[in-house]
Amino acid sequence: MKKQQQTRTAIYCRLSRDDEQSGESMSIENQRILLRRYAKEQGFEVVEVYTDDGWSGTNFDRPDFQRMKRDIESGRIDIVLVKDLSRLGRNQIETSLCIQVFFPEHQVRFIAVSENIDTAKGEDDFMELRNLFNEWFVRDTSRKVKSGYRQRALNGDYTGAFAPYGYRKDEQNKHKLIPDEKTAAIVQRIFRLAVEGHSHFKIGRLLRADRVLTPRAYLAEQRRRRARGRMD
Repeated sequence: MKKQQQTRTAIYCRLSRDDEQSGESMSIENQRILLRRYAKEQGFEVVEVYTDDGWSGTNFDRPDFQRMKRDIESGRIDIVLVKDLSRLGRNQIETSLCIQVFFPEHQVRFIAVSENIDTAKGEDDFMELRNLFNEWFVRDTSRKVKSGYRQRALNGDYTGAFAPYGYRKDEQNKHKLIPDEKTAAIVQRIFRLAVEGHSHFKIGRLLRADRVLTPRAYLAEQRRRRARGRMD
């Protein structure tokens, strides 16, 4: 039994760091504007906009993607609009299953606007090839990122998200570590006590007696101070 209304449209937008590195302007807002304009031109009724910002296309457990699937299963959606195939996903098998099995099972029309893909017009001979290229893109980007981190490490740059206890990141160069004047002396003391033959247990007891914060507690305290500073 066919649905009586065929224009109830879901707009789906997605963006991840991998996408940002491609150099193309694909912000969530740009996607939303493009797709709303297209829907208006076609006379489609947009019933919901689903957004997964910061989610990789290889992960199909994205919150709003799953919410959209539930709405499709409940019969709320007739058409799914995306900017291009890679917005739906970058895993060839999962993306193909969605387009060729899940959507047809629920009588949903799928449109990738910038690639002129519309399942109502029949199969696109190049769609599977595009899905494959999208998956290769993720793998290639991952290799480049790992290679970049490795090269920076070989150059002596620090690549961690947070500086280790006793150090802080140089404000002029985030890939360079300099001693943290608040904790460097504590680290030096720990090493000195270890060289003198004190056990880990005794060193810990001495630090606790002097009310020295653990690295985790110190980091939490620094975050609280920065938060208070922003509020002031």
